[in-house]
Amino acid sequence: MTHGVLFCLARSSDGDPVGHVHRCLYDSTAASLPYPSDLSDARWALMEPILTAWRAERQKTLLNLGGKVADLREAMNAILFLNRTGVPWRYLPHDSPPHTTVFGYFSAWTADGTIEKLGFYLHRLVGEQEGRAAEPTACVIDAQSVKTAPSVPVDTQGADAGKKIVGRKRSIVVDTLGLLLLVMVTAASISDNEAGKQLLTRVAADHPTISKAWVDTDYKKQAIEHGAALSIDVDVVPRSSQVKGFTVIPRRWVVERSFGWIMMHRRLARDYETKPAHSESMIRLATISNLAKRATGETVIT
Repeated sequence: MTHGVLFCLARSSDGDPVGHVHRCLYDSTAASLPYPSDLSDARWALMEPILTAWRAERQKTLLNLGGKVADLREAMNAILFLNRTGVPWRYLPHDSPPHTTVFGYFSAWTADGTIEKLGFYLHRLVGEQEGRAAEPTACVIDAQSVKTAPSVPVDTQGADAGKKIVGRKRSIVVDTLGLLLLVMVTAASISDNEAGKQLLTRVAADHPTISKAWVDTDYKKQAIEHGAALSIDVDVVPRSSQVKGFTVIPRRWVVERSFGWIMMHRRLARDYETKPAHSESMIRLATISNLAKRATGETVIT
C-alpha cells in the first residue's frame, strides 16, 4: 500500500479542536480507483474500434475538436459518469479530462452520429447473443414527458396537457426485448399521435423488416392509418378497465421497463440539455451503458 501524508487538526474527545496539528497517513492509491460507471476492459474493447476509427477519420481530414486531445477511454468514462450521476459538466471529477474537452467529444459524437452508431452496434450484438435475427420484425412505441432545467431554451419546451407537465417529451421505439431502436425528443406539447407518425416514418426507413408495432391508447387513428400506409400494423393495447392500480400490460410492459432502465441514470431524471439532440444522446448513452454490460455478461444496473 502506498501512503501519503496529510496534516490534520487534532480534536479532543468532545470534538473541539485542541490547537495543534499532527500527521495522518492515507492510502494514495484510492485516488486512482475506478468509478462504478467506468468501462471495464471488456466493455471498452467493444467500443474502442468505433471510437478509434472516428478519431482516425477526423485526423485524416484534418478536423479536430479545437482543444486538448484526450484519451478516448477517459473521455467516454467521464461522459458515462455524468450520465449516471447527473452532475453538471463543470462538476466532473478532477482526474477526468477538462470538462470543456469532454463536452467537445460528446457534442462531436452527437453531431456526426457516432453515439447512435455505437448504440446500433451494441444492440445488434446483444440481439444476436439472445438468439434474435439481426433486424427486428416488431416494435413497441411509447412516450414520456419530463420537466426541464431552467437553462433549457423556452422554444424547445411545451406543456403536456394530459400529464400536466411543462417540459420535453421523449418518444422511443424498442424491440420486443426492450432494447432501444429509435429516440426522438420534442417539446412536451407535441401529441403522441404526431410524434408516433414521425417515429413510424423513421422505423420504416431505418428498419424495413418491422411490420408490427404496439402502442397505447394515446396513439389515435392518424398514427394507425399512417402505419398502415407504411405497411406497419399498429395495434393499440388498452389498459384493463377491470383492474385498479398498477398492472402489467401485455406488450406495453416492455417499453415501460425500458423507461425504467434509463431513469436509473440521474442525468435523465430531468432534461438538462440545451439541444434536443443532446437529450437524445443522453438517452442513447444510458442504453449503451446497459447494452455493453449485457454483451460482456457483467452486472446490469437494477
